Amino acid sequence: MADKIKFALALVLLVAGVVGFYLLSEQAMVLRVLSVLAGVALCASVAWKTEPGQRFGIFAKETVAETKKVAWPSRKETFQTTGIVFAFVVIMAVFLWVTDKTLEWALYDLILGWKKS
Repeated sequence: MADKIKFALALVLLVAGVVGFYLLSEQAMVLRVLSVLAGVALCASVAWKTEPGQRFGIFAKETVAETKKVAWPSRKETFQTTGIVFAFVVIMAVFLWVTDKTLEWALYDLILGWKKS
């Protein structure tokens, strides 16, 4: 039950930051943005104290650890793969254009007899 109350408080703080943005419409934009950022920061700090917030923190740490284990491709491999993808896209575009024009010619000129002018 305490976690639900903390989450409700976190949402109230977030809404208060957004409402502060609109209530401070006569003030400088910096102050208005700081109002929203303060609401987000307070919301995050309260939500962090809940059990689901703690689980999310552990999940985020494990995610960073797993990301460090990934064997990322080198710059050369990335450029080669990107080049292959672009070449395939160009080849497919030409193939589909030729297919479209062939079907258009067969349908309109041969079968239906509609000559384009």
